[in-house]
Amino acid sequence: MYSNISEKAYAKVNFNLRVLPPRGDGFHNIESIFQTVSVYDELDISVTLGTGCEVFCDEIVLPQKNTITSAYEAFCEVTHANVPGIKVILKKGIPAGGGLGGGSSDAAALVRGLQKICGITLSEKELDYIAGKTGSDVFFFMHCDAEGKGTALVSGRGERVKKINSRTDLYLLLIFPGVSSSTKEAYSLVDDYLTNVDKLKYPCFEEIEAIYRNSPKRWIFKNTFYPALKEVIPEINLALEEIEKTDAVYTAMSGSGSTVFGVYASLEKAQVALKKLSSMWSVKLVQTL
Repeated sequence: MYSNISEKAYAKVNFNLRVLPPRGDGFHNIESIFQTVSVYDELDISVTLGTGCEVFCDEIVLPQKNTITSAYEAFCEVTHANVPGIKVILKKGIPAGGGLGGGSSDAAALVRGLQKICGITLSEKELDYIAGKTGSDVFFFMHCDAEGKGTALVSGRGERVKKINSRTDLYLLLIFPGVSSSTKEAYSLVDDYLTNVDKLKYPCFEEIEAIYRNSPKRWIFKNTFYPALKEVIPEINLALEEIEKTDAVYTAMSGSGSTVFGVYASLEKAQVALKKLSSMWSVKLVQTL
């Protein structure tokens, strides 16, 4: 049992992200690999004498109802336990609106902390219930390891998570173009793109793990969001063009944007590119976890 605990919430990137047409319930099926990387938010969680969940963050203004409070409410619902009131100090390291899953990872980190505070271990079914009440990307983070790290094949609306062995040998440069991409707006643009102009050739979902194991030079992954967003948010395309001028062996946009990234054959090449790009962009060098 704990009264104070700190949890890291790691970001994810997508290697391949195929978005399929909307389902009858309004959700979209996807086909993707999600992988955590070494940039993270940190949640300092402390038990209070009050009730409920209060979240404080100096870096961004959070709505009163957010992924952390939603996860807390769902945790209370699924456990039927005497869950104490908590205060969360959120320290942002993951850019908001960057397609890196920060809010979803925060929710999963909160649940890891609550389990330790309450002295309980939730089943996968219970974790999935909380994810379903909180957000589609939360399913992946709920199935990461005890530190919040992992890699998985993700399909359905995000609820089908098949854990696979992580590659930890990849170095990425993340560029944050300085603009946010609203997930709701991105899906609206994707719907129009899928209806009218989708010409991308995606790898078969059954083959993407094998492709992932290959050298990134041979990756043929695509992201449906990128062609849908690049004309509307030109900064995304500009940032990607700058990465393509370096020695990156693979480049893409993560999730629904706006973060773009390059994968490098070695740490040294990534460091050279970091020095070149950091004078123009907000850039971070990360490793896959």
